[in-house]
Amino acid sequence: MTTTVEQTEALKVPEHVQDLLFREARTANSFSADPVTDEQIRAIYDLVKWAPTSMNMQPLRALVVRSDEAKARLLPHMAEGNRAKTATAPVTVILAADTDFHENTETTFPHNPGVKANFLDEEKRTEFARLNSLLQVGYFIIGVRAAGLAAGPMTGFDAAGIDAEFFGDNAWKSLVVVNVGKPGDDPWFGRLPRLDFEQVVETL
Repeated sequence: MTTTVEQTEALKVPEHVQDLLFREARTANSFSADPVTDEQIRAIYDLVKWAPTSMNMQPLRALVVRSDEAKARLLPHMAEGNRAKTATAPVTVILAADTDFHENTETTFPHNPGVKANFLDEEKRTEFARLNSLLQVGYFIIGVRAAGLAAGPMTGFDAAGIDAEFFGDNAWKSLVVVNVGKPGDDPWFGRLPRLDFEQVVETL
């Protein structure tokens, strides 16, 4: 995929980084047996944690599913079309919103000790957690690409089932399940078109 020289040079990062993160990056549907290390997962998080969330609340939580036992617990909750690729991915990460994120405000928003009181309404807190966690899901996918890995994000799963299976003792609510690894055999579907700038952007 090519872009004009003017567009490429208007961006600060080098073209190969633009390609790695966006133009040439794809959603993987099969994965090789190459391992994904704990160090890689930590490096991804330690990069993307710096991306913004509203009031720095950082509600995203991640459960790394690596063992055969954990995969066996996860697979029944995945949609049928997502089970095989999830079974063969070296690592699957369940990304969830922590609706009790406000318990960490002393750490995340230390200059305003009273900010926790803004989140006492459970319904509003849950909506806030979901919105900001979904922002962080996007950051996580870019972080996976920055590590030279492929991400296979999925929303085809039984969220209530996953929550009961893995998060019964806490306030985490699953949002997206992401397979992570090196692409395997025939990993890509055909590239789908994107909307043009003129279709999306208005300037006043």
